[in-house]
Amino acid sequence: MVSSHAGLVLLVFCSTCSFALIKVSESESEKEKTVIHEKEEEEKQASLPKAQSLPASADDSSRDGSKKLPEYLIVPVSTDHKGDLKPERGARKIPSWLRKVLLGMPPTLSSDEGATNKSKLVEIRCHMDKIYVRIRKEVLKSQDAYKYLTLGSCPVNHADKDYYYLLQSLKTDCGFKVQSLPDYLSIRIFLHYKPAGPVLREMPFDILLQCKYYRLFYSYKVSIHPKLQGGTVYRVLQPNSSFTISPLDASGNKIFGQKMYNLGDPMHFEASGDDRTNYEEKRMYITKCFVTASQDPYSHPRYTVINNQGCMIDSKTSVQSKFLIGGSKMVQKFSVGAFVFQQRAPTISEQQFYLHCEIIVGPSTPTPSLKACNYDRAIGKWKELYEAPNNIISSYSWKVDFKGHCQ
Repeated sequence: MVSSHAGLVLLVFCSTCSFALIKVSESESEKEKTVIHEKEEEEKQASLPKAQSLPASADDSSRDGSKKLPEYLIVPVSTDHKGDLKPERGARKIPSWLRKVLLGMPPTLSSDEGATNKSKLVEIRCHMDKIYVRIRKEVLKSQDAYKYLTLGSCPVNHADKDYYYLLQSLKTDCGFKVQSLPDYLSIRIFLHYKPAGPVLREMPFDILLQCKYYRLFYSYKVSIHPKLQGGTVYRVLQPNSSFTISPLDASGNKIFGQKMYNLGDPMHFEASGDDRTNYEEKRMYITKCFVTASQDPYSHPRYTVINNQGCMIDSKTSVQSKFLIGGSKMVQKFSVGAFVFQQRAPTISEQQFYLHCEIIVGPSTPTPSLKACNYDRAIGKWKELYEAPNNIISSYSWKVDFKGHCQ
């Protein structure tokens, strides 16, 4: 009993399997579908092959109660409604075509979907990359028949006591005609017999042979077991908090778009983070910043303005370069004196730059590895932006006379 409703149906499709239109005897080593032709007149009267189906009788069920299903069914593209299998919320009625699929009922094939002939005078076996054709010697009376028998333009290349064989790769220039159709890939070629001589004791013939490689199958027995292979997959990690660097004007307002500076002018910037993380008792630190002429942070030339875990090293060169106190310790403002790269200065009148920074959130109290230091030219030392208050009180100096003690 098949339920009339389903939330999701999973089918396995095979689009790379080969199937030969022409019926051929199956050897024990290779079970491939082929088709037999004898004469063009007999080919016209060939009947359609029966697809594997499941009768509705109780005998069709196995002893354990499960239903017998074919290994696969060939499916015309016109009857494959993949859009009906799109997942949707809730339940819906199973379409009639899908019920037939689940029950293993074969689709209806048109009259040109195949031709069979129970005679085995001429046989063809279709492979993915080659074609095997054999014809019984009893069909041809001449002892030299192999000289006049060709597959397209390719001659017989093997024989035994019963058959002539024409074994050819599909890549050879024998005259294969390839046609791509919606339901299958068709490969056709003629088997020619053209005896020579001033008189004929056998009639020449041309038999059209065809291999069909169908595109769609419904597979009921999955025989492919993929092997997992190890490897490394790289993924860009999204941090818990994101930061932005914005240019500011002299009044501290954000600048949108590009800004033109003159050499030596202070360029103001502000680094800030979003509000997704609780930043209580935290502080933002800029550990490194450098400038490039390309948007690529790994490009050259480059000029470093902040380094050594938070030192404004450019402040030793320009008085315009320094950390500035902002309204919050989670907002770090700073300025850099405008400059250009010397090696490009003689060739262009203006240069475009990009600022790249490494930003870390750490404790509110600075440490040797997390800080914001400017170089104080007056004392020749580095000073932290939020320098810790000095609670030590110093007395006046005094002198000690030790000369009289030595006399």
